[in-house]
Amino acid sequence: MVALVAQDGRTWTVNVADEDVKIKGLGVFNPAQMLEEHSVGGLVVLAGKELTILPAGLAELRRGMLRRAQTIGDKDAGILVARLGIGRDDTVLEAGLGSAGLGLHITRALGPSGHHITVEPREEHAKVGLDNLNRAAVAWPDGPHHTHISGLAQDVAEDVKSIAPQGLDAVALDMADHTPSIAALAPLLRAGGRLACYCPVTSQLERAWEACEAAGLAVDWAGEIMERPWSRASRGGVRPANGPFGHTAFLLIAQRRSA
Repeated sequence: MVALVAQDGRTWTVNVADEDVKIKGLGVFNPAQMLEEHSVGGLVVLAGKELTILPAGLAELRRGMLRRAQTIGDKDAGILVARLGIGRDDTVLEAGLGSAGLGLHITRALGPSGHHITVEPREEHAKVGLDNLNRAAVAWPDGPHHTHISGLAQDVAEDVKSIAPQGLDAVALDMADHTPSIAALAPLLRAGGRLACYCPVTSQLERAWEACEAAGLAVDWAGEIMERPWSRASRGGVRPANGPFGHTAFLLIAQRRSA
C-alpha cells in the first residue's frame, strides 16, 4: 500500500498489485509497474497530476479514506486514544464505526496482539468503514485482530461478552443516544477500563454523563478540544489563519474503578 499525494495535499491510497486499477481522479494504471519505474519518495504524473509516492501512514490513510458518515477528525481521535489509554495488547470496542475515522487511530495504536471490535447498525456506513479498515490492514500487516458485529451496541452486548470473555480495556461510542449503550457495555469494562462518548451537542453530553454515573463509572474528563491553525502571511512571517474556531464535538471520558 502506498499513498499518492498531490501538491495541494489531496491523497489517494493504492494497493500495490500487478494489475490495472481504475481510481477516480487518477484514471487507469498498474501500481506495481509504477513502483518499478518510480521509487518511494519520487514523483509520478497521472491524469495530468504531479504526485509524490509516499508510504501509507496514518495521516495518508486518513486523507485518502473513503467517506460516507460524518468522520471523527484527527484532532478528536488523537485525544480519545490518549485519554482512553489505548495501547498494545488491549481489547477495544468501538460502537458507531461510521467511516472509521477513529477506527484507523485505534487500529494503529493496538499493535499485533490487540483486538479491535467494531459495531455498526447501518450496513451502508459499515461497508465504507470496513473498506477503510481493510486498507489499513494491508498497509499495516502487523495490526490487531479485528471483529465486526452488525447491530446496535446495546443489543449485541452478549455477543461482545462471548468474543471478549476477559472484558474490555476501552469502549468508544459515537451515536445519537449513548444512554442504552453505556448501560449495556459499562459492566463489560475491566477494572480501570475507560469509556468515551463523542457528543456533537450539549444535551448528548449531559445524558451521557448521567448514564455513566448511573452505570457506576466515574467521569474522568469532559470538554472539547479547540484547534487554531496558522498560515504564512502575505508580507512575510506566520500568523493565525483566518476563519472561525470550528466546533466538532464534546468528549466525555469515564472510568470503571470497581472490580
